[in-house]
Amino acid sequence: MELKAMILGHFLVISLALNAGLLYRDYCNNGKHKSVEFFSFKTECKNESLVTKRDTHVAGRFPFESSSSKVVDGVIDLDHGDPTMYERYWQQMGDKTTVVIPGWKFVSYFSDRRSLCWFLEPELASSIIRLHKLVGNAVTENRYIVVGTGSTQLFQAVLYALSPSNASEPIDVLCAAPFYSSYPLITEFLKSGLYKWGGDAHKFRQNKPYIELVTSPNNPDGLSRQAVVDQDQGMLIHDLAYYWPQYTPISYAADHNIMLFTVSKTTGHAGTRLGWALIKDEEIAKKMTEFIMLSTIGVSKESQLRAAKILQVVSDTHEYRTNQDFREGDSFFEHSYYLMAKRWKQLRNAVNQSKIFSLPHFPSAKCTFNGHTFATQPAFAWLKCEGEIYDCEKFLREHKIWTRSGKHFGDSTKYVRVSVLPRDEEFQQFTDRLRSII
Repeated sequence: MELKAMILGHFLVISLALNAGLLYRDYCNNGKHKSVEFFSFKTECKNESLVTKRDTHVAGRFPFESSSSKVVDGVIDLDHGDPTMYERYWQQMGDKTTVVIPGWKFVSYFSDRRSLCWFLEPELASSIIRLHKLVGNAVTENRYIVVGTGSTQLFQAVLYALSPSNASEPIDVLCAAPFYSSYPLITEFLKSGLYKWGGDAHKFRQNKPYIELVTSPNNPDGLSRQAVVDQDQGMLIHDLAYYWPQYTPISYAADHNIMLFTVSKTTGHAGTRLGWALIKDEEIAKKMTEFIMLSTIGVSKESQLRAAKILQVVSDTHEYRTNQDFREGDSFFEHSYYLMAKRWKQLRNAVNQSKIFSLPHFPSAKCTFNGHTFATQPAFAWLKCEGEIYDCEKFLREHKIWTRSGKHFGDSTKYVRVSVLPRDEEFQQFTDRLRSII
């Protein structure tokens, strides 16, 4: 009977997950209209002369395109942030990131019994520290590294770690709008008695404990962020998934108590499903490790070893760029920086020509890593429909462009989030189509 109950329980969980996914998709596609006052942003493209010089070089270095880069039935799907833009670079790098794992390896649950995060592979830990020191985007000294199955699991783990176990009510989880659309869904998914989604941090007025998420650069609008609520009872989580030099100038080494990163946005390997957290407080790191242990008994060692190799090669392309193993243009962040700059120039030109859309304006700053002075060039475009178009997602769907409505980010339906990370062919077709909408 216990076995039967367990099997039925598993089927129930799978059924709920599938139904939740279908309901969420329906919800995304059928929202009510919501009108607000509209305003314009400046759309000057920064660094145009510098980008133009490198356009030919970027195209020439990676001449081939993946055969899977196709627009099905004329639909351009830019709803999800699938980072397939990076495929061509890693194809060009050949076998440099190939990992061969013998069958006897990784039989044990344990990676390092002496480590607080006992399932963290030492090779991954060292490659994470090396990369952060190279880029200068985060302090790693006197930190505990906790690895998770993507930053999604780490987010759940840190909510568990920060929530008081003896509170009379769930603690509020806040984020300033527009916020990442999955934050509310992930927070509410388990219906936990420890925490609950509290909404827009700008609207929080209660004098009680809270957890605030600070995403910088922000998903979806790309802006740099700081905490909004200023109260003694608050605890902060800094999601720094996009704080890398292809997306934004590195201006300081982040030194926060809790910092989340993910391989998917660092190198484009979303399918590896790996993220890491840099934690100051030992007790928080212990509770996060406990959550991951109880939910998945650790993290795949195969994924960790592959991620470690990829991060090592990224560092190698910069530290050993004069080595015969690497050629001009192989430096990962340099190549990715120019590719993002090219795409944002292309997108701004299409938006300016259409005259019915607008994009945010980002201030320029000098990057301490690469020495370039440039404006943020985010992984997502926060596109606004001007005039009397009040449902931008619906309007673009009529032109077979799938995006994600601003309503899912706690903002107006006049906005949509658009991925800037698809394959070249898709992005070219998107900007061509956008340009033709007059």
